Amino acid sequence: MSAAVKSYAAVDLGASSGRVMVGRVGPDSLELTEAHRFPNRPVRVPEGLRWDILALYGGVLDGLRAAGQVDSVGIDSWAVDYGLLDADGTLLGNPVHYRDSRTDGVAEKVWASVPAEQLYAATGLQYAPFNTLYQLVAARESAQLAHAERLLLIPDLLSCWLTGEQGTELTNASTTQLIDPRTREWSYDLASRLGVDLGLFAPLRRPGDPAGVLRPEVLEETGLRGPVPVTTVGSHDTASAVAAVPADGERFAYICTGTWSLAGLELGAPVLTEESRAANFTNELGLDGTVRYLRNIMGLWLLQECMRAWGEPELGELLLKAAEAPALRSVVDAGDAAFLAPGRMPERIAEACRASGQPVPVSPAEITRCILDSLALAHRRAVEDAQRLADHPVDVVHVVGGGTRNALLCQLTADACGLPVVAGPAEAAALGNVLVQARAHGLVGDLAGMRHLLVRTQPLTRYEPRGETAPWRAAQARIVSE
Repeated sequence: MSAAVKSYAAVDLGASSGRVMVGRVGPDSLELTEAHRFPNRPVRVPEGLRWDILALYGGVLDGLRAAGQVDSVGIDSWAVDYGLLDADGTLLGNPVHYRDSRTDGVAEKVWASVPAEQLYAATGLQYAPFNTLYQLVAARESAQLAHAERLLLIPDLLSCWLTGEQGTELTNASTTQLIDPRTREWSYDLASRLGVDLGLFAPLRRPGDPAGVLRPEVLEETGLRGPVPVTTVGSHDTASAVAAVPADGERFAYICTGTWSLAGLELGAPVLTEESRAANFTNELGLDGTVRYLRNIMGLWLLQECMRAWGEPELGELLLKAAEAPALRSVVDAGDAAFLAPGRMPERIAEACRASGQPVPVSPAEITRCILDSLALAHRRAVEDAQRLADHPVDVVHVVGGGTRNALLCQLTADACGLPVVAGPAEAAALGNVLVQARAHGLVGDLAGMRHLLVRTQPLTRYEPRGETAPWRAAQARIVSE
């Protein structure tokens, strides 16, 4: 390889697994290999659902050891969750999982002080019961919060353990519902009205900022030679994934698929209208002053939970059978919070179909087809709504993330949207992570330059829409929650 090629470790933590990927980047090359993959298994303890953060950190260290010598490390993860540290910098218990029930009914308490309309006008964030703001209000009387001196979002916590330095990365901070998307700074007025102490947060960092170097103890444990810098990336995995959308120009929609589907547009400014709030669109911050204008959809979580209930059948065979099942026979609202909690997913999907007077899917193939049709339908609605609300037409839909490996879902999304779908890359979050590190070290140019490199180097699959979109409109009308 050319001497200009450098190696970057991307720590990419999803809700069901973590991975350490190594990206090798040159002026005209971008290669990504997996160094280590490890499970992310939440644990239910008497006080609720918790992340096993020590196991995750152990997986990160194992991954860095497997990665070998690198020029930099970057960390991204899921959003909203955090760890609390005391005055000595010691973690005060395992971070609470966003699917924990402690935020049940909390939003209504918040809205009593700051009505939902004002909250959206200030932060541009969609309603989700697990937003960090609601978690902090739920924890208000807890002993942990009373003793906390610092709050670190998950990727910032792991970065702190690696380097000893504290910061709060902006794209992830924008999911807390405490950031003003216009100023890209904390919303002090809102926090004051709700009794949230913003002094708990470390200073804001932006993608590309230095985040310290690996501590001597980390170097010893991983076998790396120092100094190894840690570079701030788009630490919300969706921010990194959107940075890796291989788009040309601005007329595109994206769908980041995995445990969640995040479907929307990349904009230059937030959309803070009441109509946007009613449609439950969020304005999260992205690279280079961009806004990720998107809707959260339950995503492949629905299928993951069903497969767990079915004893983990072989996915490829299940998808083949689902492709043969009748199209649009039954659909559910894939954005419904009723599907948020784990457990009994096949039964809950059947109950939703029964409640809306549709045929009840019974076999795994029928339920899988219902899920994929429902996800494609939700993708269609999100892409249509985003274009209308933002007055931003698109010509193509880019699907990135793990769902790109699901050809049936990609084709159904093209059919539902009536637009071509370009699928890939599958490891978009890790690639976006790597590219921001490479850019910080002068190896690639601006966001458009990053995307041109992706188009030249990554395998992409194009799906053309089939048939008419009228059956999809009819299917939407059958969902009772509408």
